[in-house]
Amino acid sequence: MKTNKALKRLAKIVELMSDVTRRYSSALDIRETLQDASAAVSRAKEALDLQAASEKAKNLALKHSKPPSKAKPEPSKPKRKLSAAGRSKKRRAAKKKS
Repeated sequence: MKTNKALKRLAKIVELMSDVTRRYSSALDIRETLQDASAAVSRAKEALDLQAASEKAKNLALKHSKPPSKAKPEPSKPKRKLSAAGRSKKRRAAKKKS
């Protein structure tokens, strides 16, 4: 799950928890349990905030960094050319065949 989506869900959970704690504020044991749960959700939200901040910093660093250089292929060796003597031998061989 993406961090922004998780943060939105945690915000909704915090709202719901606060509504429930207001409704059941008279029962001491229930109120303590709900406060512990809301504290755990708050810690999770803070942890996600820190993670989102570090991801943003990491992404900004990658965007502003120099792109990796592409490896250039080695230049191919020049083709070897036939010498004049080689060309004349080739012509003579072709004439003999025909």
